[in-house]
Amino acid sequence: MFCLNDSMRYFLCPGYTDMRKGMFTLCGLVHERMGGDIRSGEVFIFYNRFRTKIKLLHAEPGGLVLYEKKAPSRYPPIILPPVLTP
Repeated sequence: MFCLNDSMRYFLCPGYTDMRKGMFTLCGLVHERMGGDIRSGEVFIFYNRFRTKIKLLHAEPGGLVLYEKKAPSRYPPIILPPVLTP
């Protein structure tokens, strides 16, 4: 069953992402850009240049899950919190 909850760790991918990318290409971005491992069960967040689309990717025991949300054009872009880098 698909579920997201507050006990999971969420990571925001730095910069914007081409939303034409599928789940396997996004897995590559997790490894290359973020230095993460998709099999860890953590949730990785990607957004497009205009912040009107967002994708969440994570692995569950049954396989990969990709959530996608597109904001209607009449609403302002999705506001994301600032990312702190160590």
